[in-house]
Amino acid sequence: MARIHPLSDVQTSSIGENTSIWQFCVVLSHARIGSYCNICAHVLIENDVLIGDRVTIKSGVQLWDGITIEDDVFIGPNVTFTNDLVPRSKHYPDSFAQTHVKKGASIGANATILAGHTIGSYALIGAGSVVTKDIPPNTVWYGNPASMRGYVTNEGILLDLNKKDKQGNLHNLNNND
Repeated sequence: MARIHPLSDVQTSSIGENTSIWQFCVVLSHARIGSYCNICAHVLIENDVLIGDRVTIKSGVQLWDGITIEDDVFIGPNVTFTNDLVPRSKHYPDSFAQTHVKKGASIGANATILAGHTIGSYALIGAGSVVTKDIPPNTVWYGNPASMRGYVTNEGILLDLNKKDKQGNLHNLNNND
């Protein structure tokens, strides 16, 4: 059974078991949220949003229509997603750009993810980065605009651009993205 704080406005019934939704969240009626998720305070989730299992969404995040978050993703505090590349007040597109965050990816605090991009599985986006393109799996990106700075294993070991860890060990990255 999901745990929903009484000070949240959760309109969907599509929430997996053992998911927690904390105070001051708004979740619209067609959103789908998996099991064992932690949705922290002050999160907005619109209708056309799919969230997988074991996802952590820290405070201050808004997930707009067109966003898919796969299993085991971490989204840091105040990460900003967009879904309209040419927004105008009271003028809505026929459909919103689709953004896809693949399994195991992590996005650091205050990063901005522009609409219509895919963040590959187990990729790591550094805090404060601005993502303006698709991100390959198992890569580390940071900066404004974000640029590739290295690799990361599925287990979270940071690697340099030659796929070596801090001890100089070479890693082979096998991914299925």
